[in-house]
Amino acid sequence: MPGENLSRDEARERAALLSVEGYDVSLDLRSAVGDADGEPRTFRSVTTIRFRCNEPGASSFADLIAPSVTAVSLNGKDLDASEVFDGARIALEDLAAENELVVDAQCAYSRTGEGLHRFVDPEDGEVYLYTQYEPADSRRVFANFEQPDLKAPFRFEVRAPEGWTAWSNGAGEITDGVWKFAETKPISTYITCVVAGPYHYVTDSYSRTFADGTTLEIPLGAMCRKGLAPHFDADDVFLVTKQGLDFFHENFDYPYPFGKYDQAFVPEYNLGAMENPGLVTFREEYIFRGKVTQASYEARANVILHEMAHMWFGDLVTMAWWDDLWLKESFADFMGTFGNVGATRFKDAWITFANRRKAWAYRADQLPSTHPITADIRDLQDAKLNFDGITYAKGASVLKQLVAYVGQDAFLEGARRYFKRHAYGNTRLGDLLSVLGETSGRDMTAWSRSWLQTAGVNALTPQVLLEDSRVAELAVLQEAAESHPELRPHRVAVGLYRLTEGGALERYARVETDVEGPRTVVADLAGAEAPDLVLVNDDDLTYCKIRFDAASLDTLREHLGGLTDPLARALCWSALWNMTRDALLPARDFIALVLRFASRESDIGVLQMLHAWTHTALDRYAAPDWRATGGALLAEGALRQLRAADAGSEHQLAWARFFASTASAEPDLALLKDLLDGTTSIEGLEVDQELRWAFLGPLAAHGVADESVIAAELARDDTASGKRHQVRCLAARPSAAVKAQAWAQVVESDTLSNALVEATIAGFDQPSQRELTAPYAEKYFAAIDRLWQERSIQIGMDIVSGLFPALQDRPETLAATDAWLAAHEEAAPALRRLVLEARDDLARALRAQERDAQAG
Repeated sequence: MPGENLSRDEARERAALLSVEGYDVSLDLRSAVGDADGEPRTFRSVTTIRFRCNEPGASSFADLIAPSVTAVSLNGKDLDASEVFDGARIALEDLAAENELVVDAQCAYSRTGEGLHRFVDPEDGEVYLYTQYEPADSRRVFANFEQPDLKAPFRFEVRAPEGWTAWSNGAGEITDGVWKFAETKPISTYITCVVAGPYHYVTDSYSRTFADGTTLEIPLGAMCRKGLAPHFDADDVFLVTKQGLDFFHENFDYPYPFGKYDQAFVPEYNLGAMENPGLVTFREEYIFRGKVTQASYEARANVILHEMAHMWFGDLVTMAWWDDLWLKESFADFMGTFGNVGATRFKDAWITFANRRKAWAYRADQLPSTHPITADIRDLQDAKLNFDGITYAKGASVLKQLVAYVGQDAFLEGARRYFKRHAYGNTRLGDLLSVLGETSGRDMTAWSRSWLQTAGVNALTPQVLLEDSRVAELAVLQEAAESHPELRPHRVAVGLYRLTEGGALERYARVETDVEGPRTVVADLAGAEAPDLVLVNDDDLTYCKIRFDAASLDTLREHLGGLTDPLARALCWSALWNMTRDALLPARDFIALVLRFASRESDIGVLQMLHAWTHTALDRYAAPDWRATGGALLAEGALRQLRAADAGSEHQLAWARFFASTASAEPDLALLKDLLDGTTSIEGLEVDQELRWAFLGPLAAHGVADESVIAAELARDDTASGKRHQVRCLAARPSAAVKAQAWAQVVESDTLSNALVEATIAGFDQPSQRELTAPYAEKYFAAIDRLWQERSIQIGMDIVSGLFPALQDRPETLAATDAWLAAHEEAAPALRRLVLEARDDLARALRAQERDAQAG
């Protein structure tokens, strides 16, 4: 829609012209229930905006995406809505110094998770509403100035159906059927929030007395759909919440500024969570319907603390424009793990960060779309795509390096000054660097230029010269990709490991040093006993790809499981995976390492990450003629570990899920069927409802479970979660007719919700069904330009990325991708970026397959 994609230049011009004094927003949500007569559902939204204009007589615009506008008035004068509203913007002419804009609109409920999302629970027919705005979807709910640097206080009121409760950022109370909420502090439009419905709601409270004797009382709340209430472990959510509030108060020296602290777990959510002050929203999958491993609880705690850190980094102090998105996301990502280790039971969270979170960053930083942490964001479509592994995980990794560079005390003192200096305001890169320079005494300019303003990941490799079984010289070699040749300063720890008589690999020497340029000699290690393994970036201080010298790699091939330190082991696994992705290690060799050593992995999160990587190694990076052999080896190894694992342990559960995902031979599928039917069992393995769906998925994909079996399972689990699983299983069946139907539901129709689009795509693309889905490669390239124009950006992203014919991993598909890119040079930059990224993944897969074939 013209005008929908706000540009940075437009935002800067409007911010220079306007300042907003306050919003009053009234929403009538009673239309959410009852008959809609087949028409798209809408709700009434009335907004009053009070704002100043620095140049009286100037023109500007307000943002609103709505089916219709009933009335618009500016400074008491009624405007012709048909003339001033174009579907995305409201033209504002001849502004006064002091202005009041009133907009009465009919806004649309969402089925895509953007704006005000409406969900009908299939279990009981109840309707649930919630908002999700980042980066610019509050304009789908009320008229506003949709950019982060036009902050203002907000007052919301909501008319909801009888029996419902409504929540917003401020504390609320109901009077004469209207929920009225306390005025907020000045905040950005994208972090305002409304949740309404018959939610199950649990309360608690937090209290803290500060050194000056003042006491802070924070009401706590947590909510979910009624159907999930039996599974809702609110006590654990509150425990982590209180631990986090203590931790951030101790470290930030700035009291939580937004009154209450509600947390809503909502259905069909596009993100992990969103940091709306006073009302954080999470995807409801963080409420576990069945048994999960501690890695899942750790991940939830990390997200809770990530969003809590945003109350300061992002909500109290907000970036001026999306170029500096990292000012909130990188910090929150770092603080989530920092807080997990410092405040909760998850003391090994840095292991998960090193192994799982940084893998996301490494992939993103090697794509053609890589960008500096401080990115060039031209418009809102750019902003939407920059919620990526660089902004989050690379940024957090670089902050971890910064802490090593300036020291933890200086880093935290810089944060404290930053909050106090810029409270309720907007900042840019220089504002943060200024306070960090003050507290550390370091010149942050060069560090920022190297780490924040350049793209790409460096590789660090040890070079070891021995003499008489001693280290004569140990150097660290630094390399960069040709496309991004920057060599950076790295503060690293270099660890030396040796084999014990019992076969353990233990560290006996460690030195911290600054690596600069292409070759750095680590003088302090000269004379040390010759190592069996050299681990550059021991303790994971910096952001880099680790490489190994030949002797170290040979040691890992034989003794990886002997590494006694779990973080060192996780770093080695990560390095080996990066070598596999870079076609330096054959995929079959990585799979062999997993089969040999994964059973000795104590950290459950690392084990589950290994399982995920192994699937990619087999499905994408292994030579096609070896896939069947590799798949059989994996299924055999997974079943062996499933039977060997301690009864009832989380490792047993992880291996059960991995076995199901690798099963393809008739005996393995028969075992899954028997486990489902209850005609056989494995001691300690409880086949709960979520595990039943995990077993049913491969049975459907291999044609063992037909539509009637899937329908019977849905009857057992006739819930929202069950419906998503059913849709995925239906689309996974090995039938041309099934694939045609799934394609039509996603590509030719827009009736599915965001969650069911995601489930259908997940079922459609099965590694064992390459021949069935081959005809859709050509259809994909014919459809995506139209889809991008017709669908919301979130659904467009899901389809363009999810349906790219990645499993048609042949040079012909690469050529077809290049042909589309050449013919669509004028396509939306965000669309081209998604296709370029998929193309790069495909080219990487083909290189890895070639390397694996050579190993055969």
